[in-house]
Amino acid sequence: MAEHLLKKYSAAVPRYTSYPTAPHFHLGIGAGEYSSWLQALDSQHRLSLYIHIPYCDRLCWFCACHTKHTLRYEPIAAYLKALHCEIQAVGRLVSKDVRVTAVHFGGGSPTMVRPQDLIALMDALRSTFSFSDGAEISVEMDPNDLDQGRYDALAAIGMTRASLGVQDFDRKVQKTINRIQTLEQTRSVVDAVRTRGVHSVNCDVLYGLPYQTLETLRDTVDKIISLDPDRVALFGYAHVPWMKKHQTMIPQEALPDAIARYRQMKTAGEMLVQAGYEAVGIDHFAKPGDTLAKAMEEGELRRNFQGYTDDSADALIGLGASSIGKLPQGYVQNMVATGEYERMAEADGLCIARGIALSVEDRVRAFVIERIMCDFSLDLSALAALFGPASLHAVEEAQQFAEGDRDGLVHLEAGRFALTETGKPFARSIAATFDTYLSNGRGRHSLAV
Repeated sequence: MAEHLLKKYSAAVPRYTSYPTAPHFHLGIGAGEYSSWLQALDSQHRLSLYIHIPYCDRLCWFCACHTKHTLRYEPIAAYLKALHCEIQAVGRLVSKDVRVTAVHFGGGSPTMVRPQDLIALMDALRSTFSFSDGAEISVEMDPNDLDQGRYDALAAIGMTRASLGVQDFDRKVQKTINRIQTLEQTRSVVDAVRTRGVHSVNCDVLYGLPYQTLETLRDTVDKIISLDPDRVALFGYAHVPWMKKHQTMIPQEALPDAIARYRQMKTAGEMLVQAGYEAVGIDHFAKPGDTLAKAMEEGELRRNFQGYTDDSADALIGLGASSIGKLPQGYVQNMVATGEYERMAEADGLCIARGIALSVEDRVRAFVIERIMCDFSLDLSALAALFGPASLHAVEEAQQFAEGDRDGLVHLEAGRFALTETGKPFARSIAATFDTYLSNGRGRHSLAV
């Protein structure tokens, strides 16, 4: 990869886990709109649930999630009480004809929840919503939280997929990001959940961390491969200390530059592919035959707030502080501050703070961006067939982008706008050129820098 391209196209752009992205949500969407959107769901819709637990017993300096540190269980117990209130309020608005096909517990650290409370939370979800047979139950796990009681509780709630944050196994890197976790400890978690019937294990790895080098990253990836996970998510560390103050604990001078980050990403990705994993999108890897790899092969790969997914649900309900939901009409986000979330949940049940209703133009752009992020290509005739005249501007922009491309990032042939091997690492930047919220004008024909 030529260094001038990395310098030219390495500027920050959205991850595009939604479109429009969360910064463009506004206060004009509240509980009234959310209620009507929930009531409009019917038997033709499939539903996913996301449950956010915004607490950790240690705060990792690299983390950009909505979470807070606590060594006491009382705040978690109070939060769970509010969460039960929200579940009941939302459930009253959703028809029993709507089937839940997936549940994801995220955080923070969901595994901080005590065993009996985790079981009670899952019981509340199952008694409130209608679940499909074989619904996927996935949980983000911190190995430092886990014990036999929690393993048994995770088995009791029917967990089918475990997601383990590893980040890096190098001791110096771990100390700098405040995430101490050994290979042996991680392996014991993988073995414990597989013994209890979990069919899919995902490991998260970060590149671009402080003091990380190609040598330390190679060692980490070798160790990850030895764990034999079904999926690996390879994320670039996002240093945003102006948004997350605890990231100021990370020395900026210890971070690799854009060229070093690219080499780390490329090296780790090549190692995973050589180990038999299939590259999925820009940052995921899956074993052949895994449902994520199958979704990619069949053109059914999707993006949501957890990244790449094979979840084909039509709607996502977010439960808990800061959670984002997506319904056919638009996006909603719950109150971020946990204290205010608890007050709203116990008073009215619904905790919406902001959102956005999708226009036809938004739907066109969302389709374009998702296909570029998932398939590295866009079928212009399929776009026109889906959206008719509303797709005209996006089709014209794709054609103009291809005509003006001087760096070999894309090619246009037989009505397909496709990223080249040179262009694929810059999929986010290319997708950003179709994002009308990032510019003052209607369309943009050059890459975000």
